[in-house]
Amino acid sequence: MGLIDGTLRLLFGEGRNVLRDTAGAFWESPEAEAARDAARQRAALDQFAAEFAGARRSAFDRLIDGVNRLPRPALALGTLGLFVAAMVDPVWFAARMNGIALVPEPLWWLMGAIVSFYFGARHQAKAHDFRRALARTTVATGTVLRNIASLDALEAGRRAAGDANPALEAWVRNEG
Repeated sequence: MGLIDGTLRLLFGEGRNVLRDTAGAFWESPEAEAARDAARQRAALDQFAAEFAGARRSAFDRLIDGVNRLPRPALALGTLGLFVAAMVDPVWFAARMNGIALVPEPLWWLMGAIVSFYFGARHQAKAHDFRRALARTTVATGTVLRNIASLDALEAGRRAAGDANPALEAWVRNEG
């Protein structure tokens, strides 16, 4: 009995499992791998959440944005409509074009200024939105860098656990 008891103590120690501890040095623990994978995925999801978390616009702002999107398609479709009208009823079209020919030149200048200001203001608003998004991205850079450092630490822990690839490491040394 003493021989069996001594052998079991030698193998399993006092509350330890020497076989499991020895095997753990050569094979990765599935639980530890799952924990690292979960931490990596959580870090990626946190980064995405920070990246896409923006101020929600009100219903009025969305309505005005929708109305602001109407003039360009209306101008394009209206121009196509003029071509269709010229083919369907040339006399009606000619009468309308003669009416447009009577519009005084200063009114054309005013119309050009209004259209230019509309599209210029829209361009400026979009440029401001772009700068605002760029500023939010710049502010998030610190979080992204911390996330990358966490992922690098997880990767270093994985490599230290014995999950190294000697062929890949030799290739990196030769290429670098």
